Amino acid sequence: MNTASIQETILPHKKQLLEHTLYGKIKTPEDLHIFLENHVFAVWDFMSLLKALQQKLTCTTTPWFATPDRDTRYLINEIVLAEESDLAIDGSRQSHFEMYLEAMKDAGANTAEIETFLESVFSLKNIVVAIKQSDLHPKVKEFLDFTFRVIDEGGPHRIAAAFTFGREDLIPAMFTEILHNFQDNFPETDLSKLIYYFERHIELDADEHGPMAMQMIDALCGSDEKKWREAEAVSVEALEKRIGLWDAIAEQILLKAEMV
Repeated sequence: MNTASIQETILPHKKQLLEHTLYGKIKTPEDLHIFLENHVFAVWDFMSLLKALQQKLTCTTTPWFATPDRDTRYLINEIVLAEESDLAIDGSRQSHFEMYLEAMKDAGANTAEIETFLESVFSLKNIVVAIKQSDLHPKVKEFLDFTFRVIDEGGPHRIAAAFTFGREDLIPAMFTEILHNFQDNFPETDLSKLIYYFERHIELDADEHGPMAMQMIDALCGSDEKKWREAEAVSVEALEKRIGLWDAIAEQILLKAEMV
């Protein structure tokens, strides 16, 4: 088994995501707000996948020692730099999560739910309890639960699979699909920061991070068929949870329309 065989296995799930009805449902500023207010949780929890990989594949403790895989070390540190301290549209340094929050506010979306959730995570010091006690849509909870379950189980190849096939490999095509819809439908909404965020991810993940992440999977799984099978299973589940997230957002948009 290799990365090509995993890509073949997950192809139907990627197709389902790229052809999801959600994109065509985002027609009004209110629809856009619902999308942003839910999708922001995926923007946030991505950083925990990345940080888990940084802890396992680079040295983040003292005394420092060089980890054995130089290319993987570079990949993780390069992505951390971009995700935590990238150039924002105004030339300042921001994390991509902070960029997204600002883009939400400029577009008129409400950031109260994500901010309240993060306050809960901070005060409880227990992400599982924070998710369970939140008022989030059940499928949003499932999405977050999956991320932190994979992290908690701790296998670097499993975390890397969720990161690579559930995020880095998926994002360029998915975000391109989102942009096709956004740029034409909201002429009176300030989407400059949001478009910058999506275009930045498309640029980084397609040209740099995606191909390097595939090399990371190769290095972590090697010739171990059990690791390859586990990586494949995690990749499938990661896409299933993303489909569930998209289903949840589409459901909320439909419910809003019925109430009008």
